[in-house]
Amino acid sequence: MSKKYLISGGGTGGHIFPALSIANALRRREPDCSILYVGALGRMEMERVPAAGYEIVGLPVAGFDRRRLWRNVSVLFKLWKSLRIARRTLKQFAPDAVIGVGGYASGPVLKQAQKMGIPTLIQEQNSYAGVTNKLLARKAKAICVAYEGMERFFPADRIMLTGNPVRADLFSLSLTPAEAKRQLGFDPEKPLVLVVGGSLGARTVNESIAPGLRSLTDAGASVMWQTGKLYAEEFIPVAEQTAGVKASAFISDMALAYRAADIVVSRAGAGTISELQLLGKTAILVPSPNVAEDHQRKNAEALASRGAAVMILDADARRELVPAVTALLKDDGMRESLSRNAAAMGLRDADEKIVDKIHEISR
Repeated sequence: MSKKYLISGGGTGGHIFPALSIANALRRREPDCSILYVGALGRMEMERVPAAGYEIVGLPVAGFDRRRLWRNVSVLFKLWKSLRIARRTLKQFAPDAVIGVGGYASGPVLKQAQKMGIPTLIQEQNSYAGVTNKLLARKAKAICVAYEGMERFFPADRIMLTGNPVRADLFSLSLTPAEAKRQLGFDPEKPLVLVVGGSLGARTVNESIAPGLRSLTDAGASVMWQTGKLYAEEFIPVAEQTAGVKASAFISDMALAYRAADIVVSRAGAGTISELQLLGKTAILVPSPNVAEDHQRKNAEALASRGAAVMILDADARRELVPAVTALLKDDGMRESLSRNAAAMGLRDADEKIVDKIHEISR
C-alpha cells in the first residue's frame, strides 16, 4: 500500500524551497506515494506549492506580534481555529509521517500530529532554533539540522546533521563562469558582483549599494542587482545611470546568476547560505535584524567565525558594505579563501538524507 506524507510550513522561500525539495525526493523514491502540504492562508506557499504540482490546505494561522501584544487576541483565535483544521486534515488524510519545515503553519500541524501519535520530523534550517521548534522537538521522532552544535536546543539522540535541501537546478549548469557572464550580457573578463536581498528586496542592502555603484565599476567590476519587487521603481533607474550595472526586480535564473558571480552580497537566510556553501561562493552577508530570535545574524556568525563569509551588520552596511566589496575585488587570495571555507561547510544530498530518516520513522 502506498504511503502518505504531510509536509507543513512556509511563509518565505527559505521554508518553501526545502519543503518542495523534500517532497520531490519522496516522489522520486516512491512515485506512487501521496503528499499533502499544509500552509498558511495568504502566504507564498499557497501559490508556489500548487505550481509545483502538490495539493495544499491553508490554515488561518498568523504569527504573534511581540511588540503590540493587544493584537494577539485575534492571533489566538486564529491559532485555535488552525488547530481544529489541522486535526481534521490529519484525520482525513491519515499520513504515515508529518514533516515540519518551519513557518506559521508547522506549529499547529505538528502539535496535533504528536497528540494523535503520528510520527513527526522537524527540519530546522537555521543555526539558532526558534521557540516553536524547540517545543515541538520534545516529542519529535527526528530533528534534521544544518549546523553542528544543535544539541543546545534539541535532544541529542534525535538530531541528524543533514544540511538544508536546496533547488536541484543550481547544480545542473555546465557553463563556465565566463560563459554565464556572457549569457547575462556582462563582460566575461570582469569580476561580477551579484547583489540580492530576497524576492521582496532589502532596503538597507539597496541603499548601501546604490551610492557605490560607480566605485565598484571604477574598481573594474560589473554588478548584477536584484532590487526586489518592493524597491524596483526606486532603484532600477539608479542602476541605469551606470555602465556595467544591470538591475531587475527579480532574477528568475539564480543558477545562471550564481555561476557568473565572483562575489555575492546577500541577506543571511538559511536557504541562501546553504546555496552559497554548496556552490563555494565568496559572500558578504548582511543579516536582517527583522527576524525572530535574530537568527540571520547567528547564521552569518556561524560562517564568519570559520572564515567562510564576511559579515556586516545591517546598522553598519551603509558605511561598510561598498568598501568591503571593493577590498575583496582587490584581494584574490581572500576571495579564494572565503570560497574554499564556504564549500567545506556545505552538506550535499540533504533531501535524500532526510527522506531516509522519514522512512525510518514512518508508520
